[in-house]
Amino acid sequence: MNTIANICERIPHVDIVKVADAVGIDPRIGPRFLRAGIGFGGSCLPKDLRGLVAFAEARGYRASLLKAVSEVNRNQCQRVFELAKSVLGRLERRRIAILGLAFKPGTDDIREAPSRSLIRLFLNARAKVIAYDPVAMKNAKEILPKISYAESALECLENADCSIVVTEWDEFKKIRAEDFLSRMRKPVLIDGRRIYDPERYATKMHFYAIGLGRHHIGANR
Repeated sequence: MNTIANICERIPHVDIVKVADAVGIDPRIGPRFLRAGIGFGGSCLPKDLRGLVAFAEARGYRASLLKAVSEVNRNQCQRVFELAKSVLGRLERRRIAILGLAFKPGTDDIREAPSRSLIRLFLNARAKVIAYDPVAMKNAKEILPKISYAESALECLENADCSIVVTEWDEFKKIRAEDFLSRMRKPVLIDGRRIYDPERYATKMHFYAIGLGRHHIGANR
């Protein structure tokens, strides 16, 4: 809010108190959305953030905090990619299962979705990528034609060396640790949306997650 206040100072007749009151009316602002993950996307938030940075800088204010938000968001996919690389070693010809393509559940929107950046990183490393999403695959096929697509989440896991949760669909929350173990060639799971209980999954497989300490339970089994 200090960053927003600094911008408000450069706009006539704008008061941070009124801006804060207006923002507070939005019920989406609260602890429910303070969740770590693989990054945000979609058609609104990334564009609005860039627009606000440009708006501030046009008035002589360098919005360092907002730029940092964008940078952190861009780096989340790279962090997950590097994690997979550190666990698997050589990525060439490794089979990577991507669970979720939409930027959030309940939509087929893949505009600026983290899945796109993550998939390109694996393709550049010559990995084999197979993906599944309940509703967004039609849109994804137009933009990401060089990967394979599964008909179900369980099919996506078949013979995979690593699986990564990118979208928190309820369907994925029902996948049991035993399903990963029985279907994957190497049961490495990276929970990019924190939908799985580490107490249940990390003791049975190679389990990693955003914001989870590497030595938590059996994550490095």
